[in-house]
Amino acid sequence: MTNYYPAFINLCGKNCIVIGGGKVAERKIASLLNAGSEVTVISPDLTNTLERHKKNGRIKHIKRNYKKGDLKNAFLVIAATSDEKINKMVSKDAPFLVNVVDRPELANFIVPSVVSRGPMTIAISTSGASPAMARAVRKELELLYNKDFGRFITFLGQLRKKVMRDIPANRERERFLKEVASKEILSILRKNGFKAAKNKILGKIKI
Repeated sequence: MTNYYPAFINLCGKNCIVIGGGKVAERKIASLLNAGSEVTVISPDLTNTLERHKKNGRIKHIKRNYKKGDLKNAFLVIAATSDEKINKMVSKDAPFLVNVVDRPELANFIVPSVVSRGPMTIAISTSGASPAMARAVRKELELLYNKDFGRFITFLGQLRKKVMRDIPANRERERFLKEVASKEILSILRKNGFKAAKNKILGKIKI
């Protein structure tokens, strides 16, 4: 079994190519667009949602099947077709990062199951051994980390900027930043919600 190296990749402005225009490709493209990448789709047909993205200028579309040379200058490639022959061609031709949906042996990276809460992203992978288990764990984490966590982490990001500016002493600043992520604060956030955790922190700081 492959031991994958976990990483979060900055795709903002990067050229990403998706082979396929069906529902699976649609889901992959949604994530790429959310990451700020420049998406080109190569497929004879597109779903209604992808057609709207094309009309709105969110994606580029090459209306035909994949052919050799299409991946020039691609930073990341996703093969999301039901054609095994095309998927193998894409896997062989990809110059950089390539993901082949449901065929990890043809890819050099796999896409984890993800829980997103504002700036916080939790990625779950079983290294391809059991995608179903990864989804099951994701559902548990979605219950454990509700939407208040996203609001809270956004608040912490704003607070950190203020703390870095207004607390000159390194030790005092470090102590406070650790305290706002303590088990006590997490417990308050989980039991009493965002406002309670925020007020608890604001009561500890005078800046």
